[in-house]
Amino acid sequence: MIVTVTAKIKIKPDESQIQSLLATIRAYRQGCNFVSSVVYGTRELKLPALHQITYRNLRSKIGLRSQMAQSVMKTVMARYKTNQSNGHDWVQVQFKKPEYDLVWNRDYSLTANRFSVNTLQGRIKISYEAKGMEQYFDGSWMFGTAKLVHKRGKWFLHIPMSKEVSLPKPEDVKQIAGVDLGINFVAAVYDNEGATTFFPGRAMKRKRANYKRLRRQLQRKQTPSARRRLKQIGQRETRWMTDVNHQVSKALVARYGANTLFVLEDLKGVRQATEKARVKDRYVAVSWAFHQLRKMVEYKAQLAGSIVIAVSPAHTSQACPKCGRTAKANRNKRKHHFCCKTCGYQSNDDRIAAMNLTAQGQKYLCEGAGAA
Repeated sequence: MIVTVTAKIKIKPDESQIQSLLATIRAYRQGCNFVSSVVYGTRELKLPALHQITYRNLRSKIGLRSQMAQSVMKTVMARYKTNQSNGHDWVQVQFKKPEYDLVWNRDYSLTANRFSVNTLQGRIKISYEAKGMEQYFDGSWMFGTAKLVHKRGKWFLHIPMSKEVSLPKPEDVKQIAGVDLGINFVAAVYDNEGATTFFPGRAMKRKRANYKRLRRQLQRKQTPSARRRLKQIGQRETRWMTDVNHQVSKALVARYGANTLFVLEDLKGVRQATEKARVKDRYVAVSWAFHQLRKMVEYKAQLAGSIVIAVSPAHTSQACPKCGRTAKANRNKRKHHFCCKTCGYQSNDDRIAAMNLTAQGQKYLCEGAGAA
């Protein structure tokens, strides 16, 4: 199986190189906005036709090199196609961030511990920060199309790294861990040995409430400085949430290690389901990056030699793991308590969900072993 992660490599250009990079990303952004205006007006999303319309202007008026012009067209087309697949209205895409897409071994390469990057002035060789990233340079990873990012005065290469890993067969799995993702507990884990682990979420819930309150205050001011502050607050919260998800996923995978089957809920569409929550509770209900956490658990588990499956979340908190009865009345959602109306079994509702996920994992392994 191929596992792909995005490594954010900090590069360290000198002053002259910075000027070359700045000129390049500005021209690249200008090119993207030009092509975007053409796509918006013509609705043309086929590369040969778009090339005929835009290539000459990208080269002569904006000054892009041939390879950059090709990348610009592909970048714009990909953004419009993503919007279409996500069901968005047809609107003109604006490129505001200072970024630049680079194809491996065409626009950038790695030689003598330096990245060679294509710019408007030609190739430049830039040193990079390897500390904490050594694993990606051991020769076992394949480099993909990178994105050159300029953020807060620093330069990064966001590089998709791919690696082939061997996953265990169903008969080689030693343990099962059902993982329920939630709000009061970021994750509740139950394994086939009967052990339960909770990753508390109340402190994070309070912190998110503070962010919400601060944003509301700034939105009322409607001043340029308040809008700048709002943007900073949003970026800070996103970085914090990503860090929390990294810590939780890392701790979870480290706890169980190799030859484990992790069973998570497939939360696709959870936002639409939770929009039914009261307005005052809606932000807490829909704002946590559950999909990001699931993806982090997936790739870290696979790199550790484990399997991850996603199953339907239907009734996982309403079904009794002891007698099998499923009833909405079994769960007191407000108190986060489960009590089976048939056999009387009681527990935390998140723990119940994790127990039912573990049971689905056992079923998956039995079916897999039977098929084999």
